[in-house]
Amino acid sequence: MANTPQARKRIRRNERRAVINGNRMSRIRTFVKTVEAAIAGGDKTAAQEALKAAQPELARGVARGVIHKNTAARKFSRLTKRVASL
Repeated sequence: MANTPQARKRIRRNERRAVINGNRMSRIRTFVKTVEAAIAGGDKTAAQEALKAAQPELARGVARGVIHKNTAARKFSRLTKRVASL
């Protein structure tokens, strides 16, 4: 159990941030899934549009510290390769 006021404050802060970060990750996953669904459907134009929408979300996740830079780069690279192969 936290004994100092600062430790109590950190616990409260961490709980709030966990909710916010969870929402951000969920949003990123949703955008990535729309790209994957368009790829699975074989619709190249829809996949390109979804990829265009997903890229800023991945970049925003990196900027906010929710995902690692290399993770976002890897995801974007793999999705781009899959869209290009349609």
